[in-house]
Amino acid sequence: MARAARLLAALAAFLAAAATGGDARPSKIAVVGAGIGGSAVAHFLQQHFGPRVQIDVFEKGTVGGRLATISVNKQHYESGAASFHSLSLHMQDFVKQLGLRHRREVVGRSAIFSGEHFVLEETDWYLLNLFRLWWHYGISFLRLQMWVEEVMEKFMRIYKYQAHGYAFSGVEELLYSLGESAFVNMTQRSVAESLLQVGVTQRFIDDVVSAVLRASYGQSAAMPAFAGAMSLAGAQGSLWSVEGGNKLVCSGLLKLTKANVIHATVTSVTLQNTEGKPLYYVEYENEVGNGSDFYDIVVIATPLHLDNSSSSITFEGFDPPIDAAQGSFQPTVVSLVHGYLNSSYFGFPDPKLFPFASILTTDFPNFFCALDNICPVNISANFRRKQPQEAAVWRVQSPRPLLRSQLKTLFRSYYSVQTAEWQAHPVYGSHTTLPRFALHDQLFHLNALEWAASSVEVMAVAAKNVALLAYNRWYQDLDKIDQKDLMHKVKTEL
Repeated sequence: MARAARLLAALAAFLAAAATGGDARPSKIAVVGAGIGGSAVAHFLQQHFGPRVQIDVFEKGTVGGRLATISVNKQHYESGAASFHSLSLHMQDFVKQLGLRHRREVVGRSAIFSGEHFVLEETDWYLLNLFRLWWHYGISFLRLQMWVEEVMEKFMRIYKYQAHGYAFSGVEELLYSLGESAFVNMTQRSVAESLLQVGVTQRFIDDVVSAVLRASYGQSAAMPAFAGAMSLAGAQGSLWSVEGGNKLVCSGLLKLTKANVIHATVTSVTLQNTEGKPLYYVEYENEVGNGSDFYDIVVIATPLHLDNSSSSITFEGFDPPIDAAQGSFQPTVVSLVHGYLNSSYFGFPDPKLFPFASILTTDFPNFFCALDNICPVNISANFRRKQPQEAAVWRVQSPRPLLRSQLKTLFRSYYSVQTAEWQAHPVYGSHTTLPRFALHDQLFHLNALEWAASSVEVMAVAAKNVALLAYNRWYQDLDKIDQKDLMHKVKTEL
């Protein structure tokens, strides 16, 4: 009875507010999640529907989601997504709009560790690095680069499609528009299989490709080729990050949008059939108690996977029923260790001679995936990276929390250890079909695109797609949804 009374009261308030609107715009939009996906989709929705639309963003944790920082010794360091590719056009645009700046890069050398020795070591000389790659692996690195560039060249079409207002209701439709059946097939076959087919050697895959995939996804070269290609593109391009912390993009977008951030957990979305467009009744709970409201459009901008409490959102009143839960997510533990590296473990008894700021690992059975000597999110003009013999802040990525014995293996001694545990990326292969963005007429799941590839820019692309999809559906502009042969259509529009 109490729920029914609350529902009727909320419906009456919603209809009264909608009646005063005097136009065909949606009155209220709900976004569940305030990570980069939720923040970006709120921004794009306001861009399309205008400033009069009320946008409520529900976030049970901290704004920023997987963009987060940890404080060590009064300095802040990235504990989530650390950097972005130079081709991340939406992220570049956000930074420009918000008046943020790129963080100054402090260059350091990288190496790949096999558990016993370094299989590849970077030098300060570009030509010498190329010679070493050729000496060890022949032209495999060139074949890899050509393969990745071909994938990225096709993927970059999405920005042109979105600039012309085109959207896709499912991940398969989006991928097909970019690379036809080749892209869709790349979600079903492995990185290793695809690279062997273009002439990359198994040794190069085992030594180099696997190390990059472990560092970015915590997974092996058996993962699907499309997600792998996007990860490998990030390893080849010039990278950048945001001065003051990458999470400033999320908080900045929400502030720019004037979104109403509600710190609560959404528990259910119920379809209310009314005349004309559907209404969605969203119930939520926080420390104060329970709340609810009606919305014209609802965007789920958080993973709905089988081992996540977020999937406890129930969908009621839908026919056929909505079951949006997908496969499992890969846990990743980020440990920020302030201490002295045990360079002897890596074959350097004298720590002063240890030359590397970043260490990736191959697929040997090991307890960590990557190790980086990291810089704070605010870098002063006179900042310098700590010398190997000095105490520094190291970021260790591992599949599980590090044991004390494992910390002692990596560090001679340390002052502090702080951790962040993420359900970072889908376990690729745990969900066999590509999910859909559109769960119902105006109910969308932004994170569906993670099941093709997972990165901050991919979430921004998904956010733009969902905003366009909601807009085109709202105004029944069906010619802008799931169109074939878009390259030809876009050329003729130009």
